[in-house]
Amino acid sequence: MTVCEYRAGLEGIPATQSSISFVDGQRGVLEYRGIAIEELAAKGHFLETAYLLIWGELPTEEELELFEHEIRYHRRLKYRIRDMMKCFPESGHPMDALQACAAALGLFYSRRALDDPTYIRAAVVRLLAKIPTMVAAFQLMRKGNDPVQPRDDLGYAANFLYMLNEREPDPFQAHIFDVCLMLHAEHTINASTFSALVTASTLTDPYAVVASAVGTLAGPLHGGANEEVILMLEEIGTVENVRPWLEKQLAQKGKIMGFGHRVYKVKDPRATILQYLAEQLFEKYGRDEYYDVAVELEKAVEENLGHKGIYPNVDFYSGLVYRKLGIPSDLFTPVFAISRTAGWLAHWKEQLNENRIFRPTQIYTGLHEATYVPIEKR
Repeated sequence: MTVCEYRAGLEGIPATQSSISFVDGQRGVLEYRGIAIEELAAKGHFLETAYLLIWGELPTEEELELFEHEIRYHRRLKYRIRDMMKCFPESGHPMDALQACAAALGLFYSRRALDDPTYIRAAVVRLLAKIPTMVAAFQLMRKGNDPVQPRDDLGYAANFLYMLNEREPDPFQAHIFDVCLMLHAEHTINASTFSALVTASTLTDPYAVVASAVGTLAGPLHGGANEEVILMLEEIGTVENVRPWLEKQLAQKGKIMGFGHRVYKVKDPRATILQYLAEQLFEKYGRDEYYDVAVELEKAVEENLGHKGIYPNVDFYSGLVYRKLGIPSDLFTPVFAISRTAGWLAHWKEQLNENRIFRPTQIYTGLHEATYVPIEKR
């Protein structure tokens, strides 16, 4: 076997074959099962998109109605999971809470019957249904309040906002959030999806697969970047301070959160849609004080770094949208996880079709023929 050239981060090295999503980073194209993200965002909704990703085709009206019904009536959590969450420290990050809760689901539902379509569907339904409930419950419980129970009469996006904010959102807010969920649902073999694939290849249960992906998504170089964007905008403060701040960052070779992507060399198509969603929200509910800072920063970065292919990614405008929907900044990444669970499950299901456990090689850089030194001589 020939040893391939080492590339840090496996950049450009195919890890699997997949028919789930496609990205063209030079043209700014993102497709789910061949359908452009712009078309899905304009015409579809999240659960329809999740079905498309996981089962490979758009559902019929009857299939979608059944899928939505199953998820609607599996939103509630076991009381023991709620009791476990009460013991979490209030200062803990919601992503850590979510990872623990996702793994705990396996204690109740895991049979590892991965050749049983009924088990696979039940796992998909439970994870899609319960992950939002977990995120909203932890948010209220860390404030010392009881969680709000899901409402069976509300759709997927509206129900989450209701559980989180303790009031029913208006249909426009629910629609905006539903589109956000679609935009984050899937994005080929990113870090968290690769983590899910490696875990899935061992044939463990899907709850462990999602828990491992949640842990990977939590990092600031992946899902955690949208939270960092808001902190960055707050640090900049004003439109007038954008260019001096940027000049200082460039001089110090500092990070500019929400810009640049391993694949996209133009503006992320999801960022374009999210900016439009932000403007719609601001027109209806009032402008976010940091939106103008963000727009000016995008212009300045394009002037200075556009020639290097550095443009806004999905994280840049998403935080501004979430803030307007009443979502705290440290819940931005858990909301990302709610959405990306659909993509993780799609890759889990695809991995099961022709599974082979991941076992990459390495290039050894250590010593050879070293001698053991007795402890008294060290």
